[in-house]
Amino acid sequence: MKPKTGILMLNMGGPEKLEDVHDFLMRLFLDTDLMKLPVQNKLGPFIAKRRTPKIQEQYSKIGGGSPIKRWTSMQGEGMVKLLDEMSPETAPHKFYIGFRYVNPLTEEAIEEMEKDGVERAVAFTQYPQYSCSTTGSSLNAIYRYYSNRADKPKMRWSVIDRWPTHPLLVECFAEHVSNELLKFPEEKRDDVVILFSAHSLPLAVVNRGDPYPQEVGATVQRVMERLGHCNPYRLVWQSRVGPMAWLGPQTDEVIKGLCERGKKNILLVPIAFTSDHIETLHELDIEYGQVLGEECGVENIRRAESLNGNPLFMKALADLVQSHLKSNKPCSRQLTLRCPMCTNPTCGETKAFFSNQKLS
Repeated sequence: MKPKTGILMLNMGGPEKLEDVHDFLMRLFLDTDLMKLPVQNKLGPFIAKRRTPKIQEQYSKIGGGSPIKRWTSMQGEGMVKLLDEMSPETAPHKFYIGFRYVNPLTEEAIEEMEKDGVERAVAFTQYPQYSCSTTGSSLNAIYRYYSNRADKPKMRWSVIDRWPTHPLLVECFAEHVSNELLKFPEEKRDDVVILFSAHSLPLAVVNRGDPYPQEVGATVQRVMERLGHCNPYRLVWQSRVGPMAWLGPQTDEVIKGLCERGKKNILLVPIAFTSDHIETLHELDIEYGQVLGEECGVENIRRAESLNGNPLFMKALADLVQSHLKSNKPCSRQLTLRCPMCTNPTCGETKAFFSNQKLS
């Protein structure tokens, strides 16, 4: 039975095996939407080659590859099963995975959707908070796929481009934070500092008007409201690379600073990632939770579980798609606005491509 509605789950992806690491890094460092490097087509491959052994070593410590495809498949299956029941008028639904830097690549997924005869295509970012360097890059890839071809899309496209305060997303995060707080010794629970950790951005990107920092802040605010502001908290930023100025404070520096000030019970919450991957399993769990925690002399440092296979999260995804299809809108109002200091002409073309889609 051919799918009426195809849902393309967009993410950067992660290498499933150690031998995939080099190609993953190569695509990442050649992505001009993510970063602009001098002589990028020469420098990108050079950096990728140089960083491969270090990154392979990190993946070998978390089981030899990223579980992001496994989790995305599980979430997609749960989502379409619910959608077929909730929205029979748009059924059958089929999910497709479109990764930016590893297989299945976004372009291959679009080809498969066209081949399957999908009528309604929904580009569904798996980043709840929008950034030009993540969701923006994936949407640009869809636009470029069609702009490089003579034939127009056979499918009617629309996009779910952000969902930082969706009630069920907030509920999931709050549930995972509560569950983890209960694992601290009872007499320490009130003393726990909650650190919401999100992937940082270069300040040059933030200062162009990227909406990511305030969208992440909005998620944190809603989650803490849902938890009745039970503990003190901060929003912190991880995964900085290179010598440029990045959005701070950095997660590792905050852990050190708290310990120096006698706050030694810390709960890390990955707030901009919905599935486990290298940034949660290696950076938060090993680099910060084990190595740094020991160096600083923390008493208890724990991490809230990622949303992964939580059925409530699959319900959140299904609810987002159902509401989006009902709205009959091609994208959010926010997507129609370019960053005020945008330097990437493709962004404007992508926004026009999606906002001009005729859905009925």
